[in-house]
Amino acid sequence: MRCLVTGATGYVGGRLVPRLLAAGHEVRCLTRDPRRLRDVPWAGRVEIAAGDVARDDGLAEAVRDVDVVYYLVHALGQASFEDVDRLSALNLAVAALDAGVRRIVYLGGPVPDQRASAHLRSRGEVADIFLRSGVPTVVLRAAVIIGSGSASFEMLRYLTERLPVMVTPSWVRNRIQPIAIRDVLRYLVSAATVFPVQLNRAFDIGGPDVLTYADMMRRYARVAGLPRRILLPVRVLTPWLSSHWVGLVTPVPNRIARPLVGSLIHEAVCREHDIAGFVPDPHDGLTGFDLAVRLALRKIRDADVETRWANAALHGAPSDPLPSDPSWSGGTAYRDERTRHVGTAPERLWRVIEAIGGQNGWHSFPLAWSVRGWLDRLVGGVGLRRGRRDPERLHVGEALDFWRVEEIVPGELLRLRAEMKLPGRAWLEMRVARDERGRTVYGQRAVFLPRGLAGHLYWLAVAPFHAFIFGGMARNIARSAEKQPSSAPAQVSG
Repeated sequence: MRCLVTGATGYVGGRLVPRLLAAGHEVRCLTRDPRRLRDVPWAGRVEIAAGDVARDDGLAEAVRDVDVVYYLVHALGQASFEDVDRLSALNLAVAALDAGVRRIVYLGGPVPDQRASAHLRSRGEVADIFLRSGVPTVVLRAAVIIGSGSASFEMLRYLTERLPVMVTPSWVRNRIQPIAIRDVLRYLVSAATVFPVQLNRAFDIGGPDVLTYADMMRRYARVAGLPRRILLPVRVLTPWLSSHWVGLVTPVPNRIARPLVGSLIHEAVCREHDIAGFVPDPHDGLTGFDLAVRLALRKIRDADVETRWANAALHGAPSDPLPSDPSWSGGTAYRDERTRHVGTAPERLWRVIEAIGGQNGWHSFPLAWSVRGWLDRLVGGVGLRRGRRDPERLHVGEALDFWRVEEIVPGELLRLRAEMKLPGRAWLEMRVARDERGRTVYGQRAVFLPRGLAGHLYWLAVAPFHAFIFGGMARNIARSAEKQPSSAPAQVSG
């Protein structure tokens, strides 16, 4: 089959593509920014199409000669995500019908009831659009997906690990049927070939365990070797308040936590298991909750997390690349530029640069970076808690704390684009070079393009601290590079 995967830069899509390839299918990926797939391991084995389902940009070309379309797009985190989801689904449905696509496969959520959250309503509406599109559609309805790097798993993980005693809302007593990411991917891959040609219906998919969210936290603690967690239910914690609480404690920002928490106020238990008639359960059964947690924690421990929720582009986050000449903006472009000679080989300096962020830190004033992260969280931003996927390696498009990797030239350049809340757009560049005498040189540049008066005032307010923050950063990166042996991982200083 020739498969089109939308949302290939996201958590599920980034895992589905290599499995479709392993099953022998041809794969085309649709993405708004093809650069974000440049460095993934399977980039050379797929066709990459530039386009945007919300704008109906490039869809006709993307679906041409395609047998199966996987729709894994969701505007979660955007203020008007229901409208965006509706328009995107309609655009894709029309393009798929016109192109003669044989099947649409959509990964949705549980069946919403009359009191459904906006998140579940939107998932249900998208499913209905595809089921009525005239293109045979298979909808897979999953509740909480358990896997390393998923937003739902990160919520569960951080809540349980950071709060031994929790004041919990009443929704933690609602029943949920979680499913392991490995089982979701098995169903998705099978959907390309196993269903009758004209089949047009939805299937509930879930793991073998039906648990409350409180049960999930207690069982996570047991699998992770943590002391027993104490849960104190309080009715006054509304979903809105709960989402802010989740946003403060976990890496998931409020704008994503809010719809996820809103979905948890409903029970999410499979009403049928008809999919087993087409995709039989494995001989040893579907993956249980405890095993799914154990597998996810092993991936995290081994720094082998394939994809993360944070790597999906956040709607509303700055996305414009750094202009080659910042004066192109037509106004002021503020800069902070620093260079240092480093008494070591360029490759050692590069190892320090590529390992920056996450648990490795930012090489200057950890408290200042933490405060900036907390302030960003308070105004609805992503903060510093997204961390990094791999402790030593980066690739274009992935999240790095409150930055996004915009460009990376191994051994030479790392450019980060800010995704924190700012009255303007900002970038941070780190370079490795040699001078005319062959000495290693570290170059660092911060660029800020202000938006309105607020942007200018912001830069003037923070500029006095740059000597300490950016100056200390350049100094400590150079020192860290000089201290490490030729084959050692980067050591953080400062």
